Amino acid sequence: MRVTDEDSRLKAYVENWKTLGPILERKRREALRQIDTKIALQHLEDAFASAQFLARPAKSSGLVEQQAIFAKARR
Repeated sequence: MRVTDEDSRLKAYVENWKTLGPILERKRREALRQIDTKIALQHLEDAFASAQFLARPAKSSGLVEQQAIFAKARR
């Protein structure tokens, strides 16, 4: 089996992540510990309101339609 430049690059990429992955994970956890929940929720308030507006609840759960399909299948 011949090792190509691409194989070498992929191996180096994986080795980098073995080293950097845990470092980045520690940094991510540290950043999460420092978040002020009240401020974070205030920042998300507009996004939540937008989601509520844009994602209106369905007019039906689909249960009635499902039962109609089952009734048709029985016939």
